[in-house]
Amino acid sequence: MFRARIIPVLLLRDKGLIKTVKFKSSKYVGDPINAVRIFNDLGADELVFLDIDATKQNRDIDIEFIKQISKEANMPFAIGGGIKSLETIKKYINSGAEKVIINSEAFFNPTLIKEAVDEFGSSTIVVSMDVNKNFLGKQKVFVNSGKYNTKIDPISYAQNIDKLGVGEIIINSIYNDGMLSGYDFDLIKEVSKKVSVPVVALGGARDFKDFNRAINESYASAVAAGSMFVFHGPRKAVLINYPTREEVRELKIN
Repeated sequence: MFRARIIPVLLLRDKGLIKTVKFKSSKYVGDPINAVRIFNDLGADELVFLDIDATKQNRDIDIEFIKQISKEANMPFAIGGGIKSLETIKKYINSGAEKVIINSEAFFNPTLIKEAVDEFGSSTIVVSMDVNKNFLGKQKVFVNSGKYNTKIDPISYAQNIDKLGVGEIIINSIYNDGMLSGYDFDLIKEVSKKVSVPVVALGGARDFKDFNRAINESYASAVAAGSMFVFHGPRKAVLINYPTREEVRELKIN
């Protein structure tokens, strides 16, 4: 029986883990390898690692670091940040990543996405789209860590990405990032209805009920979160956590 994946998203900076609020106000939350070991014990479905400075610094992610994650992780993981070439994708896959996540380059060089799908297969290539609101409150896709407004609405953008043959699309709402206020369910639903590939919800998950709603009402194929999995309580004490199988069954995440 199909069960939707529940995916912790871990942000990398200088080989440490951080968490942001609306892509700003970063807070150190721990060592990534230690986090992998804890998620192993908790039985996480999959992990996502995003180096949030790689694009800005025009660099690849350290291969030895990816190999270390691969050595420790008992679950599949995806890696993203600054990917601009087939050579980089090949290095990441050969180092143990099951998938790569491409964001900015999907806008600036969509040909790379098509070539990557042809070379490595759809299931390996994921595009993440960051959505924010402009000064008129209209939703637009932003790239370069949320700093550059493409001026393209998320539905049209997702449909264009879909045509490139990617394995899935991650929708991340910048205005909900780190807010623990719930996903943008309407956006997730609209994109899910307009594309043929699986959609992963990200940005603002508050509790397991948000997972349920994103999957069963907004048609997301998987749910992802950051703050929910690294913070605990109103003071946001750092505590890595993950739902038990019993909790998943009770919330009907299927």
